Amino acid sequence: MQFPDDDNGKMLAAMAEAGIDLSKALDVDFFLVFEDQRDAESALEELSQSDLEGEIELLLNDESGKWELIVCLNMVPEYDAIVEQEVSLNEFAQEFGGITDGWGVMQHQEGDDDFADDAHECGDDCKH
Repeated sequence: MQFPDDDNGKMLAAMAEAGIDLSKALDVDFFLVFEDQRDAESALEELSQSDLEGEIELLLNDESGKWELIVCLNMVPEYDAIVEQEVSLNEFAQEFGGITDGWGVMQHQEGDDDFADDAHECGDDCKH
């Protein structure tokens, strides 16, 4: 498979090399980062009331001290679809003083216990 030579393309190439089937829908996590808790909570409320079909989680990143809104969408990880979603979510986050901070896919590793954290694969710009 050929991918554009940018962060998203490199991430998709790495996923393909790791044996992930990119033709099937996966849970893709998009990360939105906010300095202020109230801004993050306002964005969460707005997304919760939208027609977004996905899961949303808000947490405080202890390491950075910033609030992360994780938007999990089940989608086929095609390059154009990823870019479109990132642009849309970045525009949304900016309305609340936030920015997007990459995306990733949780990959179940053989031998992981059912309740263990999965490995997080993310792009070069991701701070995780």
